[in-house]
This record gives sequence, C-alpha cells and structure tokens, in this order.
Amino acid sequence: MNNFGARDVDVVVIGAGQAGLSGAYHLRRAGLRPDVDFVVLDHAPRAGGAWQFRWPSLTYGKVHGMHALPGMELTDADDSRPSSEVIVEYFTRYENTFDLRVHRPVDVRAVREGEGGRLLVESSEGTYATRALINATGTWDRPFWPRYPGQETFLGRQLHTAAYPGPEAFAGLRVVVVGGGASGTQHLMEIAEEAAETTWVTRRPPVYREGPFGEEQGRAAVALVEERVRRGLPPLSVVSVTGLPLNDAIRRARAEGVLDRLPMFDRITPTGVAWDDGRTVEADVILWATGFRAAIDHLAPLRLREPGGGIALEGTRAVRDARIHLVGYGPSASTIGANRAGRAAVHEIQRLLGHDPALVGAPA
Repeated sequence: MNNFGARDVDVVVIGAGQAGLSGAYHLRRAGLRPDVDFVVLDHAPRAGGAWQFRWPSLTYGKVHGMHALPGMELTDADDSRPSSEVIVEYFTRYENTFDLRVHRPVDVRAVREGEGGRLLVESSEGTYATRALINATGTWDRPFWPRYPGQETFLGRQLHTAAYPGPEAFAGLRVVVVGGGASGTQHLMEIAEEAAETTWVTRRPPVYREGPFGEEQGRAAVALVEERVRRGLPPLSVVSVTGLPLNDAIRRARAEGVLDRLPMFDRITPTGVAWDDGRTVEADVILWATGFRAAIDHLAPLRLREPGGGIALEGTRAVRDARIHLVGYGPSASTIGANRAGRAAVHEIQRLLGHDPALVGAPA
C-alpha cells in the first residue's frame, strides 16, 4: 500500500480532551509546530472533550478530581455553574493560548499501515501519513449497555448515563438505576428527589471509602489498573478500584434509604424488572449507569489487541507497535494521569523521531 495523496506529518493526535491537549502541549513545547509537524484531530463540535456532553446538573463544584491542564491553571471557576460550561470555556482558552489549532469536527475512521514506516490515518478531512500517533479518544463514545433477557420487551424508556438529561426528566416516574459507580450514585441521589420511586441495582455491593485519599492511595489504585493494561486486559477505570467516597451527601442518602441496593435482576419484563426468586419491581425508566469502554475501534486494522481483549502498554507505548501511544487509557484515564501520560508519550516520541528529549523549549 502506498501513501499517495496523504499529507505527511510527524505526529497525529486523535482526540482533544484532557489527554490529547496535554500531548499537543508537550509536542509544542518540544518544538514541533502545529499544522506543520503535528496535527490534532477531534470529532467533537467544539472544545471541551467529553465534558461538553455532561448533564446540566453536574455543576463544577460536584466534579470529581478535575485537574488543570499543563501550563495553565483553571482559576476562579464558579462552583454553581454547569461543569460543561466551565470546562468548555477553559479548554477553548487553552487551545487558543497555546495555538494548538485543533481540527474539528473530524472523524477518524481507521489507522492502517502505510509505506516507509508510516501510519495512515484515514479521516473525514483526508488521510495523514504519520511517523507516530498519540491516541487520546477516551471512552465517552462507547457507552456500555449490558444485555439481559427480555430487554427488548420493556415498554418504558431505557437510556444510558451518557444521555442523562438531569433529574427533572424523571419527575413522577418509577426509575430503576443500574450501576454502582460514581455516576450511578450521583444520578440516583438526584433522581430520588424528583421521581415517584427509585430502585438501585448493582452487580456487586458498593464499596465505600472513608478517610483521606492521598498520594499513596492514589498510586496503589493506579497500579492495579496499570497491571491489567500491562497484561493486555481491558482496562478498569481508576475510580472503579478506589471505592465511593463516603461524603455527607452519600451518608444522608444512605440514612434516607435511597442507597438501599438490590442485587442485579435476572430479566426485564414489559413493565419492569424481575428476579428468579419471584421479586419484581415495576418501572417506567431503566437508567443504565454501566460505564464505558475504550473508543479504539479505529485502531483495529493494526491488530494491537492481545488475547485478553485489551492493548498491552509499556508506559503509554503499545507493546505491539512503538509508534503508537495511548493516553487517557487505563491508568492514565484520570485527569492528572492524562497530563503525565501526554508528557511521557511525547518524551518517547522525540526519541523515535531522532530528537533529544532534553532539548525542550517553551511553546512558541
């Protein structure tokens, strides 16, 4: 296969969320020029990554662990404003300040092997032939929907947390919330104030975390996720191994019975959910707060997956192809992890390109 008609660049960054912007910043800092030496492709309609799609009731004050992008702090943010507004404005300012020239909306369809050691990145604005790739596509585009018997017969509404509209949409309804993560509990506590009735269902009993969560605990949690990725298994989120923080809101919800959890139902009926022991719950809505999977289908032509189903990484570098770095994947899925991963990926890419990583200048 030849690279005829493709535009040559040294690095393509796919995705302009926290991880992608971190990578672009460090490429800029290393002396690479946007739209000349590297290009950033993002399929979203505007700056802000997945934050722009968050539900309106998720105010900035409720955000769990938002960490500033490298080189620019997020200051004086109003905790009462929707996080989508605050972070879209911050990311927009960031892209403009560092002149990152993000191309959007651009859909990347596939990444394939090209000629001369280059990768071909096929996108809706054309094909790029690149020497290295930073993949920062996150998970938001791949909500996970479990399958249960009778699911297609349900006469009410089913939606995933990715499309959560806010608690007002559930006023007066009977709602089953499925999922024991941070989003599921946040949605449940909000919806309970509006709905006629709520039922919380999870596969495993929730694990609550009391006390401070410091650097040592954070490193231990990341290490658990990192070990799975190193073995080529699909990554777990960092949050999934830390447990739910036992704050005042959760204590209150537990005392009020909102967080009384039921085990996972066995089937879905036209009017609700049912268990094999004879228990049933009537419902108008089933909200699947069941998480997301990594959005990496465009990398399929490169056959990077291991038998376990994931892409094995050494740091951020794909074990099967040293030209490819995944940031915001597995252990770097947190905001602070994404920042560090962006820097680490660029450090290795400089060596791949024959540059000295020690010779790093300030952004132009």
